[in-house]
Amino acid sequence: MITIDEFKKIELKTAKVLKAEKVEKADKLLKMTIQVGEEQRTLVAGISKYYEPSEMEGKTIIIVANLEPRKLMGIESQGMLLAVSDENGLALLTTDKEIASGLTAK
Repeated sequence: MITIDEFKKIELKTAKVLKAEKVEKADKLLKMTIQVGEEQRTLVAGISKYYEPSEMEGKTIIIVANLEPRKLMGIESQGMLLAVSDENGLALLTTDKEIASGLTAK
């Protein structure tokens, strides 16, 4: 359990996937260029077994925007996308309608 004050530290934001590509020599990783408000970022996620790059482009996803950057296969990932999985596969957390990027979840 975390306190509400700890939860308030997490910045969940909308992000638009502008470009996606498989990471060479990595079975699971996709490298994405995302738009978060006025800022473009690189995000790397282990979702390539479930989504082709072309399926990701244009999607509005939900990310943890204030996560400390981390290098994956030499690529700095500036955030984490949110998804859930079960025995049927993986599902991204997205918006149910077209909405601007960079908005903070409330």
